[in-house]
Amino acid sequence: MRDMNKAIKNTAVIISLIIISVLLGYFYSKISTALEKNSHPIKYEAIVEKYSDLFNVPRELIYGVIKAESGFRSDAVSSAGAVGLMQIMPETFEDIAKRLKEESNPDSVYAPETNIRYGTFYLRYLYDMFRDWDLAIIAYNAGLGRVSEWLNDPEIIKDGEIVYIPIEETRNYLKRVNKNTEVYKRLYFE
Repeated sequence: MRDMNKAIKNTAVIISLIIISVLLGYFYSKISTALEKNSHPIKYEAIVEKYSDLFNVPRELIYGVIKAESGFRSDAVSSAGAVGLMQIMPETFEDIAKRLKEESNPDSVYAPETNIRYGTFYLRYLYDMFRDWDLAIIAYNAGLGRVSEWLNDPEIIKDGEIVYIPIEETRNYLKRVNKNTEVYKRLYFE
């Protein structure tokens, strides 16, 4: 009888530990997801969706770029002079305005709608040029001309594959944007 009671108590302890473990795992998952959503917010959703659809750029990529570039600060200005949510350089802004056959108003680059529209258009333009999202992201950071030159250097890009990115900032930028993009996809778009 004593062995039976001991076996029942042991079974109850084991079942209790299993239940506690499952509950802890569940709550950890919920808390972890909440923390990730807090650090990877969805802002400007209607604008991002609109231009994602118009230019056929994945929403998670647009959010990944915004997160990496400005942390969702529409008034952000980099030390190099890039402006707004998607950190568009003034020369690039002028070029995009011409491509879109629009009057260029430099002050409008701070407006979330304009900045996201132009940044998304430019991502698509770069993708159409390079036919690869990683190359488009690299060109978004390092410049179109630089990446075009790299295409002819087999130590940098061989058979369409990125072998090495010679600029550390750009290497880190690609990693950061891709990580952000993966997080946004997992949290909001799967």
